[in-house]
Amino acid sequence: MTIKVGDKMPSGTFKTMTKDGPQNLTTDQLFKGKRVVLFSVPGAFTPTCDAKHLPGFVEQAAKIKGRSVDTIACMAVNDVFVMGAWGKHGNVGDRVLMLADGNGDYAKALGLEMDASGYGMGLRGKRFAVVVKDGVVTHLNIEGPGEFKVSSAEHVLGQL
Repeated sequence: MTIKVGDKMPSGTFKTMTKDGPQNLTTDQLFKGKRVVLFSVPGAFTPTCDAKHLPGFVEQAAKIKGRSVDTIACMAVNDVFVMGAWGKHGNVGDRVLMLADGNGDYAKALGLEMDASGYGMGLRGKRFAVVVKDGVVTHLNIEGPGEFKVSSAEHVLGQL
């Protein structure tokens, strides 16, 4: 079942790259007592994700955080090393938290997984953006296949 507005975010654990190497980050650590914008991309370094989706959130980070957002996080079904490298490549600094959902477990828990086997990518997460306040979904924007509109930084900024 796909998550919807008003639902509590499911429990889970991500991997994130730190100066001390890969670390676990639980959903409680990410969402509890915070307002978070979590966006998901089908894959690090893929064309739309790399040219538009991540850069949009990097560019709009100050404006988004200026609207009472504590954390902007990017999730993909990629390993922590790829997400760390993509964050460096995208010059995210401390503006966007890069989250690895290596096996797609969190995408599945949200009901937002997709089969990209036709592209040689296996199970991935759909492109979406969600605004979460203290663990509860307040806005949910899920893209249709091949689209990039409602999960963009500009669209999310307009909802805050």
